[in-house]
Amino acid sequence: ERQWLRGGATHDTLARVTSKLGLSFDSSAAPAPPRHAATVIVIREAAGDIEVYAVVRNPRSGFLGGALVFPGGKLDEADRALGAVEGEADARVLSLSEDEAEARALCVAAARETLEEAGVLAGAADGEAARRAAALVRAGTPFGEALGAVAAQIQLGRFVAFARWVTPEAEPRRFDARFYLVELPAGQEPSADEHETTLGFWARPGAILEAFARGDHQLAPPTTRCLELLATVRSFEDARALAAAQSLLPVCPRFVPGDPPALALPGDPAHEIAEVRVAGPTRFVLRDGRFVSEDAPLP
Repeated sequence: ERQWLRGGATHDTLARVTSKLGLSFDSSAAPAPPRHAATVIVIREAAGDIEVYAVVRNPRSGFLGGALVFPGGKLDEADRALGAVEGEADARVLSLSEDEAEARALCVAAARETLEEAGVLAGAADGEAARRAAALVRAGTPFGEALGAVAAQIQLGRFVAFARWVTPEAEPRRFDARFYLVELPAGQEPSADEHETTLGFWARPGAILEAFARGDHQLAPPTTRCLELLATVRSFEDARALAAAQSLLPVCPRFVPGDPPALALPGDPAHEIAEVRVAGPTRFVLRDGRFVSEDAPLP
C-alpha cells in the first residue's frame, strides 16, 4: 500500500480529488486520534416528500473546502459546560458516547453548529428568536449568551440519532462525527452564514445525489450514504423510523489500494470488521473524480 501511495497515475488522481477537499490521505503516518464532532441533517416535509438543508463549505476552508455538507463541527470545551439544555435525550442519542455528559455535550455542539452555519435553533419557540440568536452568534457572541438573550434552551428531544462515522486512519485530521436528524422547527427558515458556508439550500436527497452524479457537487462518503438512506423516505416520521433501524456503531472506512482505489466499510471483504454497520453498498470507489457508492466485486 505504501508503494502504491508514493506514485502512479491512480495516486495522482486520488491526490487531486482529496486535495480539493482539504484531505491528505497518507497511510504511512501513524493514525491521529479522532476529535469528537456533531453533524445535523435538518429536514422538512414538502409536497409529499422530504427535503434536507445542505450547505456548501467555503472553498478556502482547510477541511472539505467547497464540498456540499450538512451543518456541523467539532465539540468545544464550552459545550460541556453549557446549562441551557432542557428535556432528556433518548437512549440512542445517549449511546453515541460512552459517557452521558459527553453525549449531551455533543447535542449542544450540534445545536451550536447548526445555528452558526444554518441559522436553525433546535430550541427556539419562534423564527424571530432563532434569527436573533443566529445574528448574535455570527457576530461573535458566545452561544450560551445568545441563547440567554432570546430566552431559548436547547431541546434534547429534538435530536434523533442517525449514524456515527470516523475519518479514515490515513487522514491526519480525523473526526468521530455523530449524525443527528432534526425536524425544522415551526416558523424557522435556514440561512447560510456566508463565512464557513457560502451557500445553503433545500433539496430532496435524491436530487442532491443526481447532481453529484452529474459532477455538480462534491460529497464526502458519509454525506452520500446519509442521502442514499434518506432518499427512501417521504416524511419525518419515516426518517425517524429509518434512523431507529440503523446501527450506531462507528463506521471507519479503510483504504483499498488499486486501480481504482476505494474506501471499504465494515462488512466489506477488505475491511477487518466483518459485520455490516450501515445499510447499502460496502465501499466507495474513486471514479471520475468522485467516491461512488458500490458493492465489492465478486471473488
